[in-house]
Amino acid sequence: MKLNVFLTLLLAFVVQITSAQTKTISGTVTDESGPLPGVSVVIKGTATGAETNFNGNYVISASVGDVLMISYVGMTTKEITIGNSSLINVSMAADSNILDEIVVTALGIKREKKTLGYSVQEVSGDDINHAKEQSFINSLAGRVAGLDVKKSNSLGGSTNVILRGSNSFSGNNQALFVVDGIPVDNSNYNSSTQTSGSGGYDYGNAASDINPEDIESISILKGATASALYGSNAANGVILITTKKGKKTRGLGITISNTTVFSTVDKNTFTTYQNEYGAGYGAFYGDDGTSYFHYYDVNGDGIPDLLVPTGEDASFGVPYNPNLSV
Repeated sequence: MKLNVFLTLLLAFVVQITSAQTKTISGTVTDESGPLPGVSVVIKGTATGAETNFNGNYVISASVGDVLMISYVGMTTKEITIGNSSLINVSMAADSNILDEIVVTALGIKREKKTLGYSVQEVSGDDINHAKEQSFINSLAGRVAGLDVKKSNSLGGSTNVILRGSNSFSGNNQALFVVDGIPVDNSNYNSSTQTSGSGGYDYGNAASDINPEDIESISILKGATASALYGSNAANGVILITTKKGKKTRGLGITISNTTVFSTVDKNTFTTYQNEYGAGYGAFYGDDGTSYFHYYDVNGDGIPDLLVPTGEDASFGVPYNPNLSV
């Protein structure tokens, strides 16, 4: 009887020693895009932890029964109880509850919004695709504080984007556009006559060519601190665009998008022109300055003809007379 009790106690002691024995746990942490670097792997209730490397790999010493807490900004935290296996691979999913708190800063780095010391505002790609305009830039109007969007009324015309007011009277005040880390010059090559609307055609600017369907998110970096990494070109702020990336899914994924706009002309908005009086400012023409017309021999018959003062920009001339040849 005493021998059986002794053996039972001995077996329990051996089991306790075995369960408390530490071992090396390793694995890879990934998401839908691939390996995740910088993921925190901590033994729950302790300060013992590790961090994944560039390839998403980690190594940590733990015991059977310990709970690993795997956490990453913007991802749902996972808790995994260690068993007999020494290899634990983890696949993480985005946390939909805190996605609004994560913003893309300079060079595509994702940060928690509350940890930033400067102003950043984010607009999702879905927001600008609800009601599409000629340019996705026009869709930003009214969505971002301090963003002034001046759009052209012509088809394909350029859009002027100014953040927090103009900094220069004569220079370029446009915000810098950065698409997946590549700066895009949003200036145009319109001449002075095109700019003033007196002649020529507005051919638009480069940022308007970006397909809004390709945009995942837009971060607006407003302050000098936020845009410092992009140099002096970003002195007027940065519109940081992150495009959608391909991802592995089960089956065949197809997305179809279509936008159709119908327009009609409202003739009531047309300018109304009078058809009662001819060109000129009054009876101030002719040799004596009292006629509504100039006198000039147009057909060469030796008889002066009546010539309308077409060089004038007013229509205060003589009333139209079907019996008068001019």
